[in-house]
Amino acid sequence: MNQLGFPILSLMLALPLVAAAICLFLDAKSARWLALIATLANLVLGIVLWANFDIGGAQWQFVEKANLFGTFQYALGIDGIALMLIMLSVFLMPICILASWDSITDRVGLYMASFLLMETLMVGVFAAQDLILFYILFEAGLIPMYLIIGIWGGKDRIYASVKFFLYTLLGSVLMLIAMLWMINAAGTSDIPTLMNYDFPGGAQKWLWFAFFASFAVKMPMWPVHTWLPDAHVQAPTAGSVILAGVLLKMGGYGFLRFSIPMFPEASADFAWLIFLLSCIAVVVTSLIALVQNDMKKLIAYSSVAHMAIVTGGLFALNQQGIEGAIVVMLSHGLVSGALFLCVGVIYDRLHTREIDRYGGLAINMPQYAIFFLLFTMASIGLPGTSGFVGEFLSLMGIYEASSWTALIATTGIILGAGYMLYLYRRVAYGDQKNADAAAMPDLNIREWAMLAPIAAVVLWMGVYPESFMAPIRKDVTSIVARAAKDKHPGDARLTAGKPAPAKTESLEGAH
Repeated sequence: MNQLGFPILSLMLALPLVAAAICLFLDAKSARWLALIATLANLVLGIVLWANFDIGGAQWQFVEKANLFGTFQYALGIDGIALMLIMLSVFLMPICILASWDSITDRVGLYMASFLLMETLMVGVFAAQDLILFYILFEAGLIPMYLIIGIWGGKDRIYASVKFFLYTLLGSVLMLIAMLWMINAAGTSDIPTLMNYDFPGGAQKWLWFAFFASFAVKMPMWPVHTWLPDAHVQAPTAGSVILAGVLLKMGGYGFLRFSIPMFPEASADFAWLIFLLSCIAVVVTSLIALVQNDMKKLIAYSSVAHMAIVTGGLFALNQQGIEGAIVVMLSHGLVSGALFLCVGVIYDRLHTREIDRYGGLAINMPQYAIFFLLFTMASIGLPGTSGFVGEFLSLMGIYEASSWTALIATTGIILGAGYMLYLYRRVAYGDQKNADAAAMPDLNIREWAMLAPIAAVVLWMGVYPESFMAPIRKDVTSIVARAAKDKHPGDARLTAGKPAPAKTESLEGAH
């Protein structure tokens, strides 16, 4: 079903792609302006998409299909979950272009083209409805990120970019093998069909692990998270924003789109493993964050801790857990992106991320201190900010599934308050130890334009989360219904190899 008379999803893929190709041939100033205009135009298309999305209507909307060859087809379409993640992508992208406006002076055309290509691939991953198309877009996202870290990163950028590339690629090879087996078994590569197809119980476990290998690295889950702090520290500011804001969410999206609905039996069987890894991640990475001297590294480790709450919420396999996990993903995308921007603002002035070099910034940079405080509080989960809604719902869902997991996961919020407030106190308050830090000017208009929109959405999500939860509710209900199949294992084994009957209708009235 396509409510609009034109292929809006294809247009959202084509627009940044064409702009990226043109950027390669432009001078620095023109490339910056073209990238900004193209990303803002895509944001407008995203708003049109959201405005025309029929909440509670058909599960798959704005569908576009074209058979290319064999079972492979060009198929796009979105549900509410994909809509929210596409909105996050197109919202953060113009902010990334603004963040790079003055700080990137070398090979600007290639830099802007890399970001525009990244936007095409991110929107494509969330809109793809064909298994092979999803895989190609999912893996291709490595290439622009590899270039962004490897060319414009810090002094250890080659090490960080190669580590990032190898970690994410190795996990995905197993996923490709599993996908080919699934297409052969089911006779189709159509994702909506596969989401309701019952694979045999024994095969489900192997398939689940193959997908887990890829998504766990992308999330990143403990212990395959070690590429993330290196990548964040070496990446330029905008690279960190898009890495934390959107790329980490692809792992969570993968669990929601593939692991839970396609392998419900295995997902229920291995929920304990996810809970165990999530508990370790929350505690270990929070404690590591407490002792960091580098601001970016501290925020990177906090991302691993937040993503652990997401994985716990997803595999609670209940309505609150999954809804909460999606809201945490959206909130974390905004808040951690904004925190990296805040680090970038002072890094551009002093060219160091060492926490000890700062202090007392609230005196000479009061506007900056207020924004930084808001995002710090949102990261902790202060009521009234986006962080609170998602974490509260996730932990409720986790508690329903396992009270011990919920108890350990909740310590992450206490530890999170510890390292974030400790960071804020050392940067914004205290004595002004360094004359160069004391002389830094406050935010300029460009920096206001980066931080103010994120601050507005963080407060909007905290005060009225229904705007963001209404589109996803029906889709979460159908995922929970699909996961509940395992509560009647006899049914699942009897119907192995046949498409499952639709069970979503009876549950839609629950909300």
